Amino acid sequence: MSNVRDGLLLGMGNPLLDISAVVDEAFLKKYDLLPDNAILAEEKHKPMYNELMENYNAEFIAGGSVQNTLRVAEWILQKGNIAVFFGCVGEDKYAKILEERAHAAGLNVQFQYTKKAPTGTCGVLITGHHRSLCANLAAANHFTIDHLEKVENQQHIQNAEYFYVSGFFLTVSPPSILTVAKHAVEKNKMFMFNLSAPFLSQFFKDPLMQVLPYVDVLFGNETEAETFATEQNLGTCDVREIARLMADLPKVNKKRSRVVVITQGARPVLVVENGVVHEFPVEKLDMAEVVDTNGAGDAFVGGFLSQLVQKKPLEVCISCGIWAAQKIIRNSGCTFEGKPDFDL
Repeated sequence: MSNVRDGLLLGMGNPLLDISAVVDEAFLKKYDLLPDNAILAEEKHKPMYNELMENYNAEFIAGGSVQNTLRVAEWILQKGNIAVFFGCVGEDKYAKILEERAHAAGLNVQFQYTKKAPTGTCGVLITGHHRSLCANLAAANHFTIDHLEKVENQQHIQNAEYFYVSGFFLTVSPPSILTVAKHAVEKNKMFMFNLSAPFLSQFFKDPLMQVLPYVDVLFGNETEAETFATEQNLGTCDVREIARLMADLPKVNKKRSRVVVITQGARPVLVVENGVVHEFPVEKLDMAEVVDTNGAGDAFVGGFLSQLVQKKPLEVCISCGIWAAQKIIRNSGCTFEGKPDFDL
């Protein structure tokens, strides 16, 4: 791992403190939530966070999609400070908890702080093998491009060779995403992006389509891919074909072709490389082992990135992604313990 150095990977996203609890269908109905969905909190959802803490034995987990991904990558690399994370938090106890959890995971967090809102939280509502996410972005919404212009953060951007941003960040600061994406193109660095949730393809089309030409590696799951295809009139609902078409969309950096990676739960992972669709089978897990699917997609990307920064071949990146996702769904939330035992 000698080629892996501090600050090699830089991520931007919404730092959220996950408030995770097992609830029943009635709780979802009460707050008008669906299983296996991811939405932004509206006014009607706001009382939910206190209710989870007061009545449901909720646990706090450092969350937010990109932060999850980077924590998993750091865990697998077992080195610390390989990844730097940018995001905005409030000046409160939740921010302190987030910092402590991130540092414990070996992650170099460079938060922007705002007085305008409390640190963001995400209700993670677990019903059986399903999970519903409801994020109150709060402070995360206040990230501004000024943070990228600080001298020390300019240095982090210069140092990084790999950049990873979630689609969720489209709702916060598209100019920040484009700044980093353009830097990546100019320096021929790798810029990676995640579709993250169906609502982003539906309601944030313009910023999404401004970012997409800069994307070297695009991640998503089958539902996100299908929604994207519908919204962009790709004319097919075949996920293999959608992945191929997404890889073919216009691209600024002509030095490498776009890789598209679509996960499909227990079905094979689809990967498009140089216009060819490959399938990577996923080992079947006994349902009794599945504790919580929250964070499985984030963990998949974390596993992928942990190998990519070591310049491992694509198939190794994918197989570590599958391995990491299967580790995470055996635990509650995007958590892990012990030493990673990923073996080729």
